[in-house]
Amino acid sequence: MHIAIIGNGISGITAARFIRKLSDHKITVISAETDYFFSRTAIMYAYMGHMRKEDLKPYEDWFWKKNRIDLKRGFVSKIDSQNKSLIFKDNSNMTYDKLIIACGSTPNKFGWPGQDLDRVQGMYSMQDLDGMEEASKDLKHAVIVGGGLIGIEMAEMFHSRHIPTTFLVREKLYWNMVLPEAESKMVSRHIIESGINLQLETELKEIIDDGTGKACAAITNKGERIDCQFVGLTAGVHPNIGFIKESAPEIEVGRGILVNEQLETSVKDIYAIGDCAQLRNPNEGRRPIEAVWYTGKMMGETVAYTVCGQPQNYNPSIWFNSAKFVDIEYQVYGTVLAKAPEDHVSIYWEHPEGRKSIRIVYDKNTSEILGFNLMGVRYRHEVCEKWLKEKASVETVLQNLGIANFDPEFYKEYEEEVVKIYNKQTGKNLQLKQKRSLTAALKFLRNAVGV
Repeated sequence: MHIAIIGNGISGITAARFIRKLSDHKITVISAETDYFFSRTAIMYAYMGHMRKEDLKPYEDWFWKKNRIDLKRGFVSKIDSQNKSLIFKDNSNMTYDKLIIACGSTPNKFGWPGQDLDRVQGMYSMQDLDGMEEASKDLKHAVIVGGGLIGIEMAEMFHSRHIPTTFLVREKLYWNMVLPEAESKMVSRHIIESGINLQLETELKEIIDDGTGKACAAITNKGERIDCQFVGLTAGVHPNIGFIKESAPEIEVGRGILVNEQLETSVKDIYAIGDCAQLRNPNEGRRPIEAVWYTGKMMGETVAYTVCGQPQNYNPSIWFNSAKFVDIEYQVYGTVLAKAPEDHVSIYWEHPEGRKSIRIVYDKNTSEILGFNLMGVRYRHEVCEKWLKEKASVETVLQNLGIANFDPEFYKEYEEEVVKIYNKQTGKNLQLKQKRSLTAALKFLRNAVGV
């Protein structure tokens, strides 16, 4: 059996690796972006000089041949599902028995005048990294449009090379559609303190051509002209499914390629995973499309079992995510909403210096723990996930909060202060039983699995 995989990102490569572990099927991974898989989340570190470009490849070049995973550089322009054939841009073709579509995302564009000029781009592909490198040779000022995670990464990249950067965010605070107000204010302050020109409630209106097809200025909705030689479009991404809509209308799509619990599309023997997949019936509390590294990895593993005759349902379990806002690390586990409903109660502690915070959310009526939001403080994934899965009470969590702390032992602990805030809010006299301890954390987790 021949299994073709369109896309060599984390989803497609995880699928290929697990198919090889489970079978001797012929595997071909197809990509028009790069010859070899690379770590997309590490692009920024190559630009910043923390890694070499070749270090972005998690596997040596010989890995693919050794594991009998064929790699093909090419652009799929059409899927002929009736004949189980892929048509490439150069009119060559390839037949398959099963097809996995893992073609990722593409940056949003909203019809801005000048959005297709040279030196106007997103930051998603290896070509985008090359574009930033080329533009940076004589770059005096950059403008970034869009207040998401990719935007702050691009701003940090330019900032690392001392390139003045203006960051346009249409909301009142950075990422306030995701972060609660206090955390959003913290990050907004930090961006400004870092020397990045954050302009809130400001949108891009137009990008100006310098007469040679290159960007030379951005005009905002407030009428301001910002002279620049680069415009980063980071106002989100959307599933990269244009060629599916045009060439294979029999594959049902919404915003992404619609799939069931086993990641099957509407066409037999065709599957979709990663950023381009849209679950018809996502788990409670999860979104139909989640363009996140770890969910793509989980989808790749799940679909491998299914195509190898061991069907499994995709079950991403508890939501979590992590990021870095310049120098502030961020973690979220479970449900922490920007605009919380009345029955979601928060215990929120913030360090006086304004770069660390802990938020614990629980249900007002049941006292069930709902989520953790952390800025500049690290908590153990396994511990938080166990509490959330068990629907532990907030008081059980608070009394044992120290075992979640994953900061180095010489870092100060703040869990007692969090408990004090809860006591002040409720009039209780709860005490912290467990301080930070690797031994206690391991014992807690061993008990969870009965070891």
